[in-house]
Amino acid sequence: MSKKKDLQRLIRHYKDETGEIQVDMKKVAKFAELMGWEMPIPKDPLDILAQELSRAARDEIKHDDKTGRPYRVNHAIPIKQGQQSLFVWIDIDEAPRNMMLKSLNLRREQMVGDGLQLSYDADHWNTRHPDQDEIQLDFDFGFDIELRKHAADAEDEDIT
Repeated sequence: MSKKKDLQRLIRHYKDETGEIQVDMKKVAKFAELMGWEMPIPKDPLDILAQELSRAARDEIKHDDKTGRPYRVNHAIPIKQGQQSLFVWIDIDEAPRNMMLKSLNLRREQMVGDGLQLSYDADHWNTRHPDQDEIQLDFDFGFDIELRKHAADAEDEDIT
């Protein structure tokens, strides 16, 4: 059995033992430790710092000179290095079109994947609760995005 499946079984066991339905994973980890679960080996400090740097890069926001709207400065793109795939970061102002297109399409595919899973989750809930109003989600985000763009403009206006 895979480690992920073992961890899922552990979570289910914790819920069965405690009766909790809202699960704090730190409590589950403590529960596992008390049961004698083999604790993971701490990460390499370089890996930890690289993850922190990636989070900082992802979170860097600047504002467009013309529109004043925020944009994400750094974008990740996958590259092959031998047999391994890894992500490198590019600055949106320095990136050639092909790299930026790759990054934006990758993020779009992540959104599609999230939407697909969200639809499966909603379908499952609806199937399990036929006596309640069905949850229906709209996956056309164009209008929502335009609303948020204009809401950002309204927030930026100086009200005197």
